[in-house]
Parts: sequence; C-alpha cells; structure tokens
Amino acid sequence: MSLKLLKSAALVLGLLAAAVTGPAPSVQAADKPVTVFAAASLKDVLTKIGAAWKAETGKEATFSFAASSALAKQVEQGAPADVFISADQKWMDYLSKAGLIDEASRRDLLGNRLVLVGGKDAKAVDIKQGLDLRALLGEGRLAIGLTASVPAGIYAKQALEHLKLWDGVKDKLAEAENVRAALVLVARGEAPLGVVYETDAKAEKGVKQIGIFPEDSHDAIVYPAALTRQGKGADAAAFLAFLGSPKASALFEEAGFSLMKTQ
Repeated sequence: MSLKLLKSAALVLGLLAAAVTGPAPSVQAADKPVTVFAAASLKDVLTKIGAAWKAETGKEATFSFAASSALAKQVEQGAPADVFISADQKWMDYLSKAGLIDEASRRDLLGNRLVLVGGKDAKAVDIKQGLDLRALLGEGRLAIGLTASVPAGIYAKQALEHLKLWDGVKDKLAEAENVRAALVLVARGEAPLGVVYETDAKAEKGVKQIGIFPEDSHDAIVYPAALTRQGKGADAAAFLAFLGSPKASALFEEAGFSLMKTQ
C-alpha cells in the first residue's frame, strides 16, 4: 500500500475513533438522573412528584430521604446531590456558609405545622401551658426527632420549652434519627405519643392527630430548596423549577403542606 493510502486510512480510523469516543461522555451525563436529597417528611409527596416529572419530561429523579442534618453533612462530605431540600433554614444556611449551594437558586418552598399524635384511640388535647403531658405519657415515652439536630425535634423542643412543658418530659423522650422514625414508634405502639409534622400524621393511618402546637410556640416551619454547587445544570434546575409547577403544587397541598407565597 502506498504512503498516501496509509495516511488516508489512518485519518479515517482517527475520525471514526473520535466519532465513537467523543460524544459519549456528554450523552451519558445528560442521561443521569437528578439526585435529590430531601427531608424525611417529604418522602411520600416527592415520590409522587418524581413520577409526575418523569411522565412530563421523560427524565428520572432519584431521592435520598433522611433528617436534614444528616443529608447536609453528607453533602458537605461530597455526596453527589444535585438538589437539597431541608425541613428548616438552619441546615440550608449550614451548606450556604460552606459555599455548597447555588445561592441564586435558593427558595422557600413549603410550610408545615407541628402536631401531637397518639394511637388510634387517643383522645384530643388542647396543647397549651399547664397541660400535664407527663401524665398522658404514663409509663411510656414521647417519640420525637433528635432535639439537637433534627428539625422536627428542634421545633418540638422550642414549643415544649415555650409552653413550659419541657421539664416535665425531658427525661421521657424517645429521640429518633428523623421525624418519620418518630412517627413509626407511635404507629407501632412503642411510644404512646409523638411530636411530628401535620403532614406525617396525615400520611400514617396507624396514628391519630390529637393536638396542634401553637404556631407562635416555635420557629416557623419552612422548607427551603436549592441546587447544590455540583448540581447537574439544566436537568437539576428544571426539576427544582418543577417543584413550583401547578402539578407539584397540587400534590404538595394534597399531602397537607402549605405553599410559600414567594413560590
């Protein structure tokens, strides 16, 4: 074969190799699902919203649900999250101070209420100063999120302290790793009472909401959402935007969440 033909063949092979290997990484990256780290209390509704987003766009979203504190620490340690949704401002602020979220994308998404739940036969109570919560617990414990780190536990401690009920129950707590774990303790009868979000009480048929904590007894319950610093561009931004769509808003309201006016 002549030198000219050899050069032509090499050129063709090089072009073919570039055609095979060049575009593939970007195509694969575009096909990767959006990874969403979200507060445990959002599990049911976000699963539905993820299905609705896939039906509308053909794109996948995968979810990791846990306490906001645990998820924020995972993001800090390099976990591959594209979107973070916290159950309080504290843990979003934590990532913000670390430079780990896209500040321009941050938005207050939802609101919720703090409630007391019991078994199916539990009687309603008026949650106010003077309530003998310890007597209601009997020999049992009060299921609650970790009061030092889990948003639901932090809100609950604030409310109990504000109503001067904390001293009566602080040695009777069953602290759980997240609000859903606290809910399960009541649903299984392992704790007679628990402090959870109103949406959790609505989602679990094994418990009964027996009281609502006054909104002025704790910080406002707000769920902020944002892209992480490593969020996958267009798809992650599109999913975050979809959370404010009429379809997603209807699902949030159906689950018992309130929509923030800034949405």
